[in-house]
Amino acid sequence: QVQVVESGGGLVQAGGSLRLSCTASGLTFDDSAMGWFRQGSGKEREGVACISWSGGSTYYADSVKGRFTISRDNAKNSVYLQMTSLKPEDTAMYYCAAAYSADLSTDWDAADFGYWGQGTQVTVSS
Repeated sequence: QVQVVESGGGLVQAGGSLRLSCTASGLTFDDSAMGWFRQGSGKEREGVACISWSGGSTYYADSVKGRFTISRDNAKNSVYLQMTSLKPEDTAMYYCAAAYSADLSTDWDAADFGYWGQGTQVTVSS
């Protein structure tokens, strides 16, 4: 049984930083690209960042480029999202997901991902 569990969300002031963590079990972690998505209240789900199985390729939404960094540690079955210079518009539930494949292309989206966590809330106050 595949489990994906996020942690690290919380309340932070604008301009602050947070680091989200995600651990996946029940799958061959280094056979899977991993991604972070978010959904704000009343908004559609948005792909934030994704990373290939090796960490050699990363992709980011334009809204977070230069502020967020995705990384992974295959020895720990974990993926991370370092978020800096946070803005109130970053407020959302953040979800970690495991992809069906090891690599993704530049047009990656939620359909590429088969296993999802329950989410961790990030709230950025102004």
